[in-house]
Amino acid sequence: MLKAALFDMDGLMFDTERLCMRAWDYAGERLGLGKTGYMVLRTLGVNPEAADAIWREEFGSRYDRERLRAYTREYRARYFAENPVPVKPGLKALLSFLGAQGVRMAVVSSTPAPDVRFLLEKAGVAACFETMVCGDMVARSKPDPEIYRTACARLAVSPGDCIALEDSRNGLFAAWRAGCRPVMVPDLWQPDEETGRILFGKLDDLGQVPAFLREKGLLAPAPEGEAGR
Repeated sequence: MLKAALFDMDGLMFDTERLCMRAWDYAGERLGLGKTGYMVLRTLGVNPEAADAIWREEFGSRYDRERLRAYTREYRARYFAENPVPVKPGLKALLSFLGAQGVRMAVVSSTPAPDVRFLLEKAGVAACFETMVCGDMVARSKPDPEIYRTACARLAVSPGDCIALEDSRNGLFAAWRAGCRPVMVPDLWQPDEETGRILFGKLDDLGQVPAFLREKGLLAPAPEGEAGR
């Protein structure tokens, strides 16, 4: 039976990858690099240090990390001062469902901990998670399995008793290499053939997770009259 569900954050729980694209377009133009939102696709699932190396490879000496981060923070601060967190469809219902089933939950995100904490609290879902492991808490970025192994250790559960909900190639491979069951809910990227071979499942949205888990025999069957939930 399923003991824990491990959640990526950006692009999985929250529609923040598209927000990041707009923020990086804004920052890139102010740095004289043009629109750089496309770099989100180049850096999906990696921590800031790994992303920094990818930016340097792309732009060389024209890349100024501190100014990029400052402009990005400026854009995000303006956005969140006026808007709620863009929560993905089905997230809150899924968290409630898993909690009622006794499934433990953790956030496993390459994003730095202060940003993760801010979004979870602003979205009103922080209390659903027992712990979080973030990109600034581990030495090696996804697709290395360290971040998932750390989350399993914190929960004191075997990776094989966990599903990992992810939207990126790097995240899915990190989960798979850790021994978790990777379930993809695509956002900006569709799986290639290599990624498809490691998936435990691929769903259209988070609302499909409960039925999927029951179909796989990881949860008790739904009571009569609740089969569609």
